[in-house]
Order: sequence, then structure tokens, then C-alpha cells
Amino acid sequence: MLSEQKMNAFERFTKKSVWPAYVGFIWAFMYSVFIRFYQAAGGTLGFDGQPKDLKGFHMASYIAGLLILFCGFVLIALVKPLGRVVPKRVPLIGGKKIHRLLIIIPTLICTAFLIAHGAAGIITRALHLVGVIKLHDFPGFVKLDVNKMAIWDLCVYEPWFFIMGILAGLTAAYYAQASGVSPSTFRRSTIIFLIFVFLLTSLFVSAIVFDFVAAISI
Repeated sequence: MLSEQKMNAFERFTKKSVWPAYVGFIWAFMYSVFIRFYQAAGGTLGFDGQPKDLKGFHMASYIAGLLILFCGFVLIALVKPLGRVVPKRVPLIGGKKIHRLLIIIPTLICTAFLIAHGAAGIITRALHLVGVIKLHDFPGFVKLDVNKMAIWDLCVYEPWFFIMGILAGLTAAYYAQASGVSPSTFRRSTIIFLIFVFLLTSLFVSAIVFDFVAAISI
């Protein structure tokens, strides 16, 4: 009780909140099925362009959908015992504890990418649409309506990345506390993580504004 009284609001919230993992799974599932798998099957809603390699584009969408769906299952695992202890039915290593850094570090890297991707996309698409900057055609496309793509990105793609990153970050914070990270380490790590996200977002914005890099748009 005394320990909880010393926690700040964010720490108390994330210590008990498992719902971001389940919402994150649903969020990932919806994006995988209704965006990536839909595009892999040849769907064109929200897609105003002609890629140079249509089959390659469809395959890339399918693989991206699988990866995103896998990320959704990972979030569920973070709030379940299997995220901290290897299931006993696994040969040789069943029942052994999983070192928390093996889970936290890759989760936070992915979380930082998601948030930075979404934030940078929202900023640059908005700046493009109001005429402050000019986004150029994507190099992987024969032709592309950049304005329509920017609107779709601003309303659908980039908000999805940003929200998914927030949900993943909240889930990682829950996992960190559930796996025994000390309050002082948790606080220092949170500050370092936020600084890293800010720097990564700045890098993404700079890459798009000064030399547009299509590779960061998944």
C-alpha cells in the first residue's frame, strides 16, 4: 500500500491496466485484415496509385499484415504468464523464467517506431496539405496522387500507427512493472524512452521533408 502511494498517476495506471494489450490486439487485427490483407487481395480503397511491381506490392502487403498481426499476439502475451515464464510443455526450457530485457527491449523499439512513424506522418502530411512542404512521388510507384494519398495517410494510416504505438507502450509499461522492474529504473527508463521517441520522430520528419524516404511508410 505504501509503495503504491509513492507511485505517480502513470505508474499506478499502467501497473493495473491490461486492457491496452487487448485493444492493441483488436487494433492490429483490424489493420491487418481490413487494410493489409485487403490490399494483398487486390483491394484499391484508399490506394490511389500504380506500383511498379504490383505482385511485389501485394506480397509486401500480405507480409506486413502477418507481422502486424503477430505484434498483436505479442501484446496479449505480455499480460499473460507466458510472457514471463516459458510454458512447461516446451521441451528443455519449459518452466524457466524469461529475462525481462529479452521482451522489453524489442517491444520498446517497435513501440518507438510506431509512435514516431505515426507522429511524423501526421505532421508531414498536414504540412503538405496546407502547402508548407511538398511531398514528392514515391519511388516505388509509376504514378501516384500524392494529395489523395496524404489525406488517406492523415486520416487512416498514420493515426493507426500512433495509436498502436501508444497501446504497445502502455502494455510494455505494465509488463515492466509486473516483471519486477524497480520504480526508480522504471522512471528513468520512461524518460529515456520519451527522449528517444522525440529524437526518432524528428529524424523521420527531417527525412521526409528534406529527402523523402518511402521506406519508412509501411
